[in-house]
Amino acid sequence: MHVLLSGVVGSTAYGLAGPGSDIDRLGVFAVPTVELHGLRRPTESVVTTAPDVTMHEAAKWCRLALNANPTATELLWLPAELYEVRTELGERLIAIRAAFLSAPRVRDAYLGYATRRLRALSGAGPVPAADRGRVRRREAKHARHLARPVAQGEELYRTGTVRIRLADPAGVRAFGERVADGDRAAARRLVDRARETLDTARSALPDRPDEPAVERWLRSVRAARWTEGVA
Repeated sequence: MHVLLSGVVGSTAYGLAGPGSDIDRLGVFAVPTVELHGLRRPTESVVTTAPDVTMHEAAKWCRLALNANPTATELLWLPAELYEVRTELGERLIAIRAAFLSAPRVRDAYLGYATRRLRALSGAGPVPAADRGRVRRREAKHARHLARPVAQGEELYRTGTVRIRLADPAGVRAFGERVADGDRAAARRLVDRARETLDTARSALPDRPDEPAVERWLRSVRAARWTEGVA
């Protein structure tokens, strides 16, 4: 696997990691260009656990990022110390990170992510006594990962910048505990407030991403790997 860019993401990057938290890694790789011309398409994603690593092929990663996928997007905004691989093409990808952003897609993607977490919380029914500790930890995690995209999405929408390390990680952890203790209405209020904010605030982002800039980068990747794998 020819990795172009990779780094540590998730709770470690957000400042939410605890003693038992996993270390999540995300990256972009590129296949030899010749593999795109065969009978079968090459693998577009490779996911492993223990260690927790997700790698997307360059074209798939670009499609995710152009749709403002929060997890894909954050790879281009990590603090320098969290990058583990930064090739020349990876640096050029970071340099065009603003090209992937657009106001409507950021709104839909970040609100959608938070809403899915809200549904996961709302769907929890009665819990047997033996499972309450495990379920409580799961609900606290869902609530934290609801509050996090709300905070990041609102800031990105207003300023055009992704803040990876949260401004108030302790507050997000406390919110998770409050929701896990039974205040699920707080989670719904947070999502409703975010929806109102994103529907009324002026955005620093354009209406559409700069797809030609992304296309140029992807074509440069294909050109760089043109001769690899050719018999």
